Amino acid sequence: MKNWRSYRSKTSQENKDLSIAKDEVALLAERLEFFVPKLMEMMRPWQWILYIFFWSLFVTIINRQDLATWSDFLIKFASRIVQNVATILPALYLIDYMRPTFRHENVVKVSLRILLLLTIGSAVSVTLIMLIMINAGWIEYNSQVFLNNVLFNVLITGGFTFVFLLYFLRRHRELMILKQSFEDKLTAQNDIMKSRISPHFFFNIINSLASLTETEPARAAILLQHISALFRASFDGAREISFEEEVALCEHYLAIEACRLADKLVVRWQLPEEDVMYDMIITALTLQMVLEKMLLNVVERTTETITIDIVVTWQSHRVIITVTVQLPDKTFMVAHELRQQINFNIQAERLRAHFGQDADIKSTITNTQVITIIDYPLQDVGL
Repeated sequence: MKNWRSYRSKTSQENKDLSIAKDEVALLAERLEFFVPKLMEMMRPWQWILYIFFWSLFVTIINRQDLATWSDFLIKFASRIVQNVATILPALYLIDYMRPTFRHENVVKVSLRILLLLTIGSAVSVTLIMLIMINAGWIEYNSQVFLNNVLFNVLITGGFTFVFLLYFLRRHRELMILKQSFEDKLTAQNDIMKSRISPHFFFNIINSLASLTETEPARAAILLQHISALFRASFDGAREISFEEEVALCEHYLAIEACRLADKLVVRWQLPEEDVMYDMIITALTLQMVLEKMLLNVVERTTETITIDIVVTWQSHRVIITVTVQLPDKTFMVAHELRQQINFNIQAERLRAHFGQDADIKSTITNTQVITIIDYPLQDVGL
């Protein structure tokens, strides 16, 4: 039997790295936490060693003036490979290890620490390598040459470290600009939805409350609770919520509209089992907005009873929500006009922002029904 890990467990502070939403925002946030990327994840150790090999060959060639024979060149080349491996690989692992500390400090201080770490590592490694070579009799000791070699290696290591830090900083700023642009677009979309939701409900809600306050005050109080829950969610912004919460928001919305629509609407739910639905997430108000469009463009335009079927499945790492609305038999509705009114471009963009470009919301409109499918990737992570 499948062992489910709950949505709340996955998204808790202690287990935030286990989030099942493999969305673009989370991946971008991981890259933005610190301007130096995770260096040991960029390439495997053997790839770093390969780069170090060619880098050592290049540095040995440009500093070959004191090498009289090929044997001297090979000794110098081998010693430089060992020195660079001893300098760079430990430093990269140490920088990745210290990322949680570095990301809370300013860029200048972090850059100086990384620069100091690599230059000190270079000085120590070249000193040890040269002492080993002197004791082995491969080179003769000369204090001036010894100091020059240490200084040369420190300067060249520091210089290239500085260049790479500038490159990483530039890339980080580009990502920050991209993130800001992304957030501005998402905020604008959210503001559009807020402004659209509020006027649509406002006058109908006021009229409903006005009539219920005198005739059925208890029902008016219940209606106020539904209104409060729905509007609180709409003003919380674009975020992920559990699917249980989204279903509850839809029920709040349908309860509000039931005051006006009375017997004109029948909603039938076909949901996964509770332990499955407990694990699912979705962007807030996505399904509610689909239902709202259906009520506004179909149910309110007829006197007949309209049935809405909502079928939710989650398998093969994808959630598919199918909303089927049966069009009225007697009331004439033009499919072309419905296609113009029923579109979910903004909602689909919000869904893609959280779950990637594979997410989509599409509607198929025929003379007898409207079928809307909400489709997005979602991993089901079991222990």
